[in-house]
Amino acid sequence: MVKAVALALAALALFPTFASAHGPSRQKVTETVEINAPADKVWGVIGNFQDMSWHPAIAKTEGTGGNDANATRTLTLTSGGTIEEKLISNDPAKKIYKYEITKVDPKVLPVNNYSSNISVKGEGDKSTVEWKGAFYRGFMNNDPPPELNDEAAKKAVQGVYRSGLDALKKKLETGG
Repeated sequence: MVKAVALALAALALFPTFASAHGPSRQKVTETVEINAPADKVWGVIGNFQDMSWHPAIAKTEGTGGNDANATRTLTLTSGGTIEEKLISNDPAKKIYKYEITKVDPKVLPVNNYSSNISVKGEGDKSTVEWKGAFYRGFMNNDPPPELNDEAAKKAVQGVYRSGLDALKKKLETGG
């Protein structure tokens, strides 16, 4: 009996070690921007999956399949990196599309298993654009290097979303 209790206590002492060895958890980022433009005008700029020229980090977009589910695009960044993406669904009537990254070097964007959606909601001459994503960090094992950890992944995605939404607002409100 004493041996059984001792073994049980030893097992419990090890439990926190087992509990912390679980790997990464899914991260989520949501960024929004209010734009002084009607929703149809905003959707006219961002609604085409094959055109991300409104985002300052994108030098070129090449793709196939238009705006249909399973369409693909390759984004060439101004920094020279590339990101390959696939359109999951597109609903122009609701002004939303969902997509996923199918290939990216973690040095370009430190994420894995990334999916996202971008939507526009309008009221009169004002719109709100919401860009939401869910992903895992760039390093899928335990003890990631700092540049591939959860914090780095979230910061990178927030930066992509924020710079894109800010540029979209500027483009639509000032023509620049």
